[in-house]
Amino acid sequence: MNPLRRPFRYQYDNAVIYLIIINVGIFALQYLLFPWLKYFLALTPLAVFRGWIWQFVTYMFAHDGIRHILFNMLALFIFGTQVERHMGSREFLLYYFITGTLSGAFSFLLYWYISPGVPLLGASGAIFAVELAYAAFFPDSVVYIWGILPLRAPLMVMGFTALELVSSVAGRSTGVAHLTHLAGFAFGWLYFLVRFRINPWKSLFHR
Repeated sequence: MNPLRRPFRYQYDNAVIYLIIINVGIFALQYLLFPWLKYFLALTPLAVFRGWIWQFVTYMFAHDGIRHILFNMLALFIFGTQVERHMGSREFLLYYFITGTLSGAFSFLLYWYISPGVPLLGASGAIFAVELAYAAFFPDSVVYIWGILPLRAPLMVMGFTALELVSSVAGRSTGVAHLTHLAGFAFGWLYFLVRFRINPWKSLFHR
């Protein structure tokens, strides 16, 4: 069997809860005691060139304010718990860290000429990949945007993708790494093709 497609034995260990606890714990340390921790963990080209290669992974655990971490952890809890139950914990963690790391690497290659001193931080790339997985596994589920607007999960994914495309093309200087979000979708899509041999398009729009 191709090792890229070798399935893990299913087990469920509440990995999403542990990820949220770690993220919140790091943010609390950063916010209350060690403000420099954000820059130690965030992905910054100048730091990577000095050998801080761990930042390709650790940037996912650094956040730039309460609103940033609140929305990311809420999305991770809502979508990630269901995806983890479907995949199993080990497969979920592999998916989460591969898509998140590759999204960071993509952003690194894209931005290091433009803003080599600006840090990239946050779990959004991996979380956008998790949202894609949720929509692919549960295409008939309905998500209430802002708790009001009902959308089927595939339409939510396509809507978010379109919004990120428009925002990245518009080039608005909001501090949001829109292309990192798109990279999360793209690498999640590629993961489904390579690891599961599933075309997400057919799962999203199976009717």
